[in-house]
Amino acid sequence: MKTFDVQSIEIDRPVNEVFDYVANPANLPNWTNAFKSADHEKAELVTPAGAVPIALKTVAQADAGTVDWFMTFPDGGAGMAYSRATANGEGKAIYSFVLMAPPVALEALEGALNEQMAILARELAELKAVLEG
Repeated sequence: MKTFDVQSIEIDRPVNEVFDYVANPANLPNWTNAFKSADHEKAELVTPAGAVPIALKTVAQADAGTVDWFMTFPDGGAGMAYSRATANGEGKAIYSFVLMAPPVALEALEGALNEQMAILARELAELKAVLEG
């Protein structure tokens, strides 16, 4: 059973601009559906039952172009997401995102990951639109 997905998108902006935007957790609500608000320590996730507070740690390394997020949920569950901005010629970047399976029961894993894969594709398109807009 697949427990991850990797997606990428080309963005017509310099790699440093893409990195700086993604590395700021306050921008997460601008291009993702999952976050109502976020900062360097906490976030509010959007769920069908309403906003849920979580602990959020953003680890950004400009020299490597990586931005990783570590989330701790109220029930103690943990989630991770890993990403990288890579230069793709003059003034262009490739933004890649490693989506890890959500912390759900094994029997729900495949459906949950498939749903999140579709959401991620839309979010990457939104990120491109925001940065190129």
